[in-house]
Amino acid sequence: MKSNLKPNLTPIASAVTVLVMTVAMSAQAQQADTKKAEKEEQQQVIVTGVRASMQQSLNQKRNAESHIEVITAEDIGKMPDKNVADSLQRVAGVTTSSASGNEGGFDENDRVSMRGTNPSLTQTLINGHNMAAGDWFVLNQSGAGVGRSISYTLLPSELVGRIEVNKTSQASLVEGGVAGSINVITRKPLEFKKQLTAEASLGVVYADLPKKSDPQLSGLINWKNDYNTFGLMVQAFSEKRSLRRDGQEILGWSQIAAGSPMAKTNPDLAGAYYPSLMGAALFEQTRHRTGGLVSAQFKPSKEFDIVLSGFSSKLDAANYNRNYMLWGSHFIDGGNGQAPEAGYTVANNNGVKTLTSATFKPVAGTTYGVYDQISRPDAGSEVNFFSAEATWKASSDLRFNGQLGTSKAKGKTPTQDVAEWNVGNGSGASYHINGVNNAADWSLGNTNYASRSKDTLGWVFGYQNTLVNDEESWAKLDGEYQLNQGLFSSLKFGVRATEHKRDSGAALGQGPGCKNSAGTQAPWDWSQSTWCPVGTVAQNDPAKFPSAVSQYPSNYGSGLGGNFPSNVWYYTPAQLAEFNKYSNRDNNGTRLDYGTQFALKESVNAFYVQGNMEGEGWSGNVGVRVVQTKESVISTLTGPGAGQKSSDFGTFHFEKSDNTYNDVLPSLNLRFDLQKDLVARLAVSKTMTRPDFGALASAISLSPPSTATGTGSGSGANPNLKPIRSNNLDASLEWYFAPRALLSGSVYYMDLTSYVGIGQDKRSYFTTSSAIPQGAMVPYVLSVPVNSSAKVKGFELAYEQPIGNNFGMAANYTYADAKDAKDQEVVGASKNTYNLSGYYEDDTFNARLSYSYRSAFYSGLDRETAFSQAATGSLSASLGYKINENFAISLDAHNLNNPALKYFALNENQPRSIYQSGRQYYLTLRVKM
Repeated sequence: MKSNLKPNLTPIASAVTVLVMTVAMSAQAQQADTKKAEKEEQQQVIVTGVRASMQQSLNQKRNAESHIEVITAEDIGKMPDKNVADSLQRVAGVTTSSASGNEGGFDENDRVSMRGTNPSLTQTLINGHNMAAGDWFVLNQSGAGVGRSISYTLLPSELVGRIEVNKTSQASLVEGGVAGSINVITRKPLEFKKQLTAEASLGVVYADLPKKSDPQLSGLINWKNDYNTFGLMVQAFSEKRSLRRDGQEILGWSQIAAGSPMAKTNPDLAGAYYPSLMGAALFEQTRHRTGGLVSAQFKPSKEFDIVLSGFSSKLDAANYNRNYMLWGSHFIDGGNGQAPEAGYTVANNNGVKTLTSATFKPVAGTTYGVYDQISRPDAGSEVNFFSAEATWKASSDLRFNGQLGTSKAKGKTPTQDVAEWNVGNGSGASYHINGVNNAADWSLGNTNYASRSKDTLGWVFGYQNTLVNDEESWAKLDGEYQLNQGLFSSLKFGVRATEHKRDSGAALGQGPGCKNSAGTQAPWDWSQSTWCPVGTVAQNDPAKFPSAVSQYPSNYGSGLGGNFPSNVWYYTPAQLAEFNKYSNRDNNGTRLDYGTQFALKESVNAFYVQGNMEGEGWSGNVGVRVVQTKESVISTLTGPGAGQKSSDFGTFHFEKSDNTYNDVLPSLNLRFDLQKDLVARLAVSKTMTRPDFGALASAISLSPPSTATGTGSGSGANPNLKPIRSNNLDASLEWYFAPRALLSGSVYYMDLTSYVGIGQDKRSYFTTSSAIPQGAMVPYVLSVPVNSSAKVKGFELAYEQPIGNNFGMAANYTYADAKDAKDQEVVGASKNTYNLSGYYEDDTFNARLSYSYRSAFYSGLDRETAFSQAATGSLSASLGYKINENFAISLDAHNLNNPALKYFALNENQPRSIYQSGRQYYLTLRVKM
């Protein structure tokens, strides 16, 4: 058992004590007038229009006791953006990412983070409670990088009433957000003005890269009785869209060993990095999101209120990825393979050498390229929750609120239809790196990329039946007692208990098939060209290959720069599925990879006490939250041991790790009304976040070596990680100089005392691959998470102002300086972030133009190579026309500047990938009654 419960005061706790004593000593003995209007629970008022929603958001921000930002719906079912994450992106201190991990970004914002940290350190709540997490992409379902952040692609903006962004902590807030928390609040049935409200959105989205249009439908019906004591709300949505991503990917950078034959003959190549795999990647997907929200509210009296809510969202995300690659790690082989011809170029950036340009002459029998085709026809994710919340005003001074519920989610990839081809056989190769802003030039000699005739099957891989389940249940009881005397106006208190479970079973790893007369797998026979015994049905029989081929789109890669293969052949998903019927998918246990199996259980108990304070010209709160976390993790380890299981992937055993952590989290928030329109805030706190699920318990992700004598790479988990804890300081000044106007500035500091970084561990695994077809124990260097420390400091500036009656503008800027104990960049930290927007609105017409920018940031390790995203910016616009009180039409345009997402490794001489997904246009007719 591990515990960090200590009787001595931490620096933050000491600061809280000193500040409370200072306030108490300076407070007047006479009780200040109670500000009941500000202390009553804020009522949700349905507003219409951009200007009205902005005013309401500023009102709620101004009256809050802590540092928050508020986004309010412009109308029923009408947030400022089609995507909730896009709305959050324009809040000072908030950044977004279009990728969950290091799979590269897409055309829609997916994850949200705050103040120079990664998304896992920002907590997202729905109506004050957590929601289970599921991802559609296979590498984010069970890999070591799987975080605690939720995917905003599962949350339609039509469901949202308002969003609160908590930049400082309070004892009464649910723990789990080191950097802050975001609370997405849906509507309640009795908040509607009319007895019967109906609203529908009928729309279409056009994506210009795939050149496809898809329907977008949503609807809401709300009814309440004459006495306003019972109401029922039903919302539903069905939203489909097509996605295409053109890209060039460099999957890792290998290094030429100093003592290798190549380094001896070419000393300037010793230690130089070269691209492991450099590919022309085409990704296509259809996303179909369906679901709804049902809410019932019963309020028999002013003293009692109960709300029951159920939500479900399902994302079908069938996708097909193709990547035609130059295979540098194979023919260069760390300096043991073929050396480049004279005239190559080596760049040196602060001592890091990179082979940026090279030509390799054709050598018969050498394979210079590899081509992966991976279809996932039934990939997807889903999430649901049910919650019951009751409020009881026991007396004029005592009020209780209780909530219980459960949420379940899953990410699934039941099928992967795969073929890996050896291409560029004896062709030679060449490449030239063009930096980060343009794709590299590369070729495989005189290879005909449009034809499969000279390509041979290299291998068949791909996990089947990948399923990750995620579940959280919770129960809490909060109370508030009005004191109305002395320093404290009220006392809040409460308890909360949660249980979180996450698990994944052993996935089935397919391989090349050799079917005998019984239809089951026969042992491979490597003496045969088909790898199969004579008389069996061999998948590697050219007669089994599909005959017809398709070609990459004619405009593939046209916006990426560079000169690389674009007229590439491929099989359709249906052809791949037919070809994979010959694969070895025997369901007798021999193809189960137990290395993908894990389980986690997390039990949390918490209680808090918070005193709300009020005096002449100032107010605030001080409190403490005490949390106990019990972690139980079942990890899969290679080799024999208790409860061992064996398959073609080796022998595995399972190990259980149990840990208990206790945290005391004090907090203080102070608000000063310096003048009628000038508000100052000061906050100190200690916060905590539990480590990512993938860092604690995850599938072991391995990248086998390209040769039989090489060393593989991969990543693993660490079940003994401590929670990430942070001591925080926040100070801000807000000037509300006119209606709908604000000029504000804030500074913040976070001391992350147990930040999770990456260390390395050496392990060996039994491996079967195209380079090691007979299988062998192979050494791997794994990246594993370890507790470290980090510091984040920065400031925020925000400005909003109307211009005349109809025009207005908003701008904000955030600076973040985030470094870990090794003076390395913190994951997710962009040093500079800014947003600019302008709008116009009258009684019938509205328009908005917005631009968002974030500078480069480090995203972690991928294939043992640093992975950073270069600076990116996106332009969006919205036009709306109100036909009458019942009909309105809008046009929303995303990514108008057609941005390219760019990634790099150690420096900009080592690009990792460049992607372009095109523009998207949403045309929507809204009908309401």
